[in-house]
Amino acid sequence: MITSVHNPKIQWVRSLQARPRERREAQAFVVEGLRLAQEALSAGWQARLVLYESNLDARARRVVEGFADQGAELEEVSAEVMRSASDTQTPQGILIVLPLRSAAVPDPIDFVFIADEVRDPGNLGSMLRTAASVGVDIVYLPPGNVDAYAPKVVRAAMGAHFRIPMQACTWQEIEARLKSASLRVFLADAHGGLAYTQADLHQPLALIIGGEAEGSSEPARRLADERLHIPMPGGMESLNAATAAGVLLFEVLRQRAARPGTMVEPPRNQVSP
Repeated sequence: MITSVHNPKIQWVRSLQARPRERREAQAFVVEGLRLAQEALSAGWQARLVLYESNLDARARRVVEGFADQGAELEEVSAEVMRSASDTQTPQGILIVLPLRSAAVPDPIDFVFIADEVRDPGNLGSMLRTAASVGVDIVYLPPGNVDAYAPKVVRAAMGAHFRIPMQACTWQEIEARLKSASLRVFLADAHGGLAYTQADLHQPLALIIGGEAEGSSEPARRLADERLHIPMPGGMESLNAATAAGVLLFEVLRQRAARPGTMVEPPRNQVSP
């Protein structure tokens, strides 16, 4: 059992929790708690390190055993060490270090989500969770967003990292990919454009949602073919960015499901080899 908070493995986990640069260099990130550990195991992700406490219940022990069957490195730790390694106030007794990888990208793609300068971890995580729920093909993350593998983002996404591909790209790369796929680009705009229920969202498309503080970036506005707004007769100026993403993403799903002869496929959860 590891009982020292100064153990090199524990210090490494803390560095992954704290700094995007460490995650990029190690090509690894951390998930905590039974639910996310189960999601990762079910999706076939190979753990690099599993920390666990001795007092786990039977369900959690089965998850640890599942990672052991993969050949993952397991370390039992004291409660004090788990608290030191954890990013949460009340650790659940299990913490997994996973490799940075992505779910498989379908071909062709016809439903893309782009987060534009979303700096709040909770908002980005909620957006990823919603994008996974509606079956988005891929999420593009241009510069200016909070790190998608930050602990608070991972917790808010509730397993979306294991279900949808997400890629950090420049705007130039995103533009080339969208043009190659012949996608029409819709940009959420709190102050103008077409009411979202009046837009044709059956067609292959990309949806851009900007952060709350400054709205859409200049590259996003240049890329957009059409702007959408959500009418708010109650007089509020804008919605929370994650809420707006939920409204618009589910409108795409609603329109496509309502189309005669159309069957909406469940979200893909395959992972790349």
